[in-house]
Amino acid sequence: MKFDLHTHHSRCGHAEGSIEDYIRAGIDAGLSVIGISDHSPYFGSEEDHPQPGIAMARSSLPGYVEEVLALKAKYEGKIEVLLGMESDFFPEHAETYRRAYEPYPFDYLIGSVHLSGGKSIFNRNRWKGLSDLVQIEQKRDYYELIRQSAVCGMFQVLGHIDAMKGYYPAFSDIPASESIDLTLQAISGSGAAIEINTSGKTKTVGGWYPSEAILERALFYGVQASFGSDSHVPSRVGDEFEEVRAKLKEIGFKEWVFYRQKRPVAVPL
Repeated sequence: MKFDLHTHHSRCGHAEGSIEDYIRAGIDAGLSVIGISDHSPYFGSEEDHPQPGIAMARSSLPGYVEEVLALKAKYEGKIEVLLGMESDFFPEHAETYRRAYEPYPFDYLIGSVHLSGGKSIFNRNRWKGLSDLVQIEQKRDYYELIRQSAVCGMFQVLGHIDAMKGYYPAFSDIPASESIDLTLQAISGSGAAIEINTSGKTKTVGGWYPSEAILERALFYGVQASFGSDSHVPSRVGDEFEEVRAKLKEIGFKEWVFYRQKRPVAVPL
């Protein structure tokens, strides 16, 4: 059984294609389940659309939900369409985000840290001129945010948990194993899953998020795994699903999960 919980579309302003394009691509890729999970509005701002080109407007959210649910009905029997969202995580705005999601029948929410220390995690210039000590502090701060996103209880999936390496591959070599372990323990205790996200291949680092070393530690701590292509073009839906499944089996995982009505559905590997 193939599934993909992490897909985007044109509402976020930096992905191509309609929701239906991704659903059709999922059918072509042999998926049984596809999750639609575009970038959440910036609920921490009073503006309707403070980040065009990055995330959808607040006013777009009801239409987004309505469209996904309509397509879920349209494609019933061909592919299961799940209503999701990739949500930013800001500790200071967590309750505002929680209240914003409450009226809608989400199957799952992906919690992703995209900003740390006020800068994008994908900003390669953030590392210029930093001492080894400051680099360690920045990595610890990033994992502390991910830990907090797990314990807040809002999310079923934690997104791309080492994506800070995307445009700075040396990130993986910064020593902060204790912080990563504390974060994985928190994720395990929360019941959330981590996604194996294959979009790292579109960045400088190549490969997947998270690293094999982190996946091995995740298994040790009893963290559940899920799958997301993080596709921003329909052609990447389900990208490298079989390769990820084989790697998880090799590491020692027995199953992975997707979410329906915020409840995990286990899929044997």
